[in-house]
Amino acid sequence: MSDSFDVIVIGSGPGGYVCAIRAAQLGLKTACVEKRATLGGTCLNIGCIPSKALLQSSEEFEKANHALKDHGVLVDGVKLDLARMQARKEEVVNANTKGVEFLFRKNKVTWLKGTGRITAPGTVDVDGTAYTTKNIIIATGSESVPLPGVAVDEKRIVSSTGALELDRVPGHLVVIGGGYIGLELGSVWRRLGAEVTVIEFLDRIVPGMDNEIAAAFQRILQKQGLKFRLGMKVTGAATGADGVALTVEPAKGGTAETIKADVVLLSIGRRPYTEGLGLEQVGVELDGRGRVKVDAHYATNVAGIHAIGDVIAGPMLAHKGEDEGVAVAEILAGQAGHVNYGAIPGVVYTWPEVASVGQTEEELKAGGIAYSIGKFPFTANGRARAIGDTDGFVKILADKATDRLLGAHVIGPDAGTLIAELTTAIEFGASAEDVGRICHAHPTLSEAVKEAALAAEGRALHI
Repeated sequence: MSDSFDVIVIGSGPGGYVCAIRAAQLGLKTACVEKRATLGGTCLNIGCIPSKALLQSSEEFEKANHALKDHGVLVDGVKLDLARMQARKEEVVNANTKGVEFLFRKNKVTWLKGTGRITAPGTVDVDGTAYTTKNIIIATGSESVPLPGVAVDEKRIVSSTGALELDRVPGHLVVIGGGYIGLELGSVWRRLGAEVTVIEFLDRIVPGMDNEIAAAFQRILQKQGLKFRLGMKVTGAATGADGVALTVEPAKGGTAETIKADVVLLSIGRRPYTEGLGLEQVGVELDGRGRVKVDAHYATNVAGIHAIGDVIAGPMLAHKGEDEGVAVAEILAGQAGHVNYGAIPGVVYTWPEVASVGQTEEELKAGGIAYSIGKFPFTANGRARAIGDTDGFVKILADKATDRLLGAHVIGPDAGTLIAELTTAIEFGASAEDVGRICHAHPTLSEAVKEAALAAEGRALHI
């Protein structure tokens, strides 16, 4: 194997492996460094993919226990086989990681197995072997943020990784953090029979999401059985034979109390993972939050070193990293790679799902932008009624003067799919009227998108 490349990507998560594949497609001799035994990074191995597998399985269990009878399907003696559910999750993970390995072979991407460290511009050491390259791309992703006083052991106190591996349903699961990951995994174990309490430092869940959507989301989750302690901070955790005793107190000051749990999930966010990369030694600049500083072309201050994904500024989303990976590969090949950061959707994969793209109502108010609102509830959508999922609504925000779509937010069945149409509309500068005039098939959930767009003009047809 040659030790010289055009591009070496460090990290094989969604950003890294997509970047490597695109670079190879463009004729660049490409290698990708990965220290895991399998490709795919956190997302495919211990994040996005396994969590979605468990979310789907737990949804099926929930339906069998509660929802199918409304459809006239009577299922007696429903039992949980958690071992089989976990085994299926691993099968899904393996299929995806093997798929990336196949794509590397197909596109002639070299997998450098081991831990990568940048020893100089143009040189990457992988477990003692030096490789030279014209371009280095840092795509090492992120890791869970720790919390002082709450030591993760992946048994009683777990990160998202440990929460995906539990071999029994906890009696009481306490989730520290009311963000995407905590709510998804909390939903999994609530459906499977756990009592779930979410403790959040702020006075709301899913920070950064449109306030109206977040409030509706919390009400729906409470109806499903999740309990919330908002405006509370965790100051300590004591692990014993019978579980964990958490010390919590009001975030703004007050009397402390103890909450007991069988398992605690620590999920207060993620931070860039740059440990052992050698960035200080080669002079790569970081910002105040430990992220790699890059310019509009993803170049660092050191010539020949670029960075993408969770290690740079922006939302820590797999698809954001993928788009950046494609963009930097195309830039290095002399093309015009670009990412529109105003059109990156975010999805919470609970049920109902929650999806957003563009600006929130609060952001528009803060920016002094006059806007129109169009909303349509799934209770008025024929397909939602037919499938028995009527919680939630579509919310569209359009510029008051030009009608250009500025933001879109969906809470409801299959919101993660529905948001794609609205992301496309924002990407191409469409107006609410444009979306409202598109012929949507009937009966479909997507008709709620059309109706919300019409509602922004005050002319919804079905409410």
